[in-house]
Amino acid sequence: MQQPDILNLIIVATLAGLAMPAGALLSKVKGFRPKWLEQELRHGILALGAGALISAVALVLVPEGIKDVSVLMACRCFVGGALAFMALDIYLAKKKTAGSQLAAMLSDFVPESVALGTTAALGGGTMLLGVLIAVQNLPEGFNAYREMTPANKNRSTKLIWIFVLMSLLGPIMSAVGFYYLADFPVIMSGIMLFAAGGILYSVFQDIAPGIRMENHWLPPLGAILGFLVGLVGAMLEAG
Repeated sequence: MQQPDILNLIIVATLAGLAMPAGALLSKVKGFRPKWLEQELRHGILALGAGALISAVALVLVPEGIKDVSVLMACRCFVGGALAFMALDIYLAKKKTAGSQLAAMLSDFVPESVALGTTAALGGGTMLLGVLIAVQNLPEGFNAYREMTPANKNRSTKLIWIFVLMSLLGPIMSAVGFYYLADFPVIMSGIMLFAAGGILYSVFQDIAPGIRMENHWLPPLGAILGFLVGLVGAMLEAG
């Protein structure tokens, strides 16, 4: 591989990761007046993240993921990702930890960073996926920091630095994808589809209004099945 390829990849992955502490810093801004404006900003940032997540699934992860696997394998990976994220959601709800948003943020950031690296290794463009990762990391960092602050009021600066350190997972996992996983397209397809199913579940469980029910985790699976119908139809039509 040419040296500029990995250099550009590391820059894109690092900037995408730094959107997490940037979102945390944004959440520290106080005093939006009137009160409704602060609420609208918060909901607007949530909507921004949801849109970026769905576009990453629809424009990058699923189209790239279905290239090298069968219809059955695609279904298994996609549904498996949704079930895994559901299990994580149930575990975090039972533990009542303040880091559920943080765990959700990392659970999609890591596989997407790997996908970014393999895309670069295979000669694809990284800018679109990098921008999508950054746009979703910003609101996720915003919400994760707000969620964790009440339990860490005296360590707010330390939390920001933790977010900065976590952002380094972006270039590290991208390098893993670039150097090691690009030679295993079936594995990468599985990772992409697994991440896509999990991300879509998270969007409908945590963000989309009118679907989520407190302490109920099955309703968002309806969205997974609905998306799966379209995925299978598209693969059968193409093949």
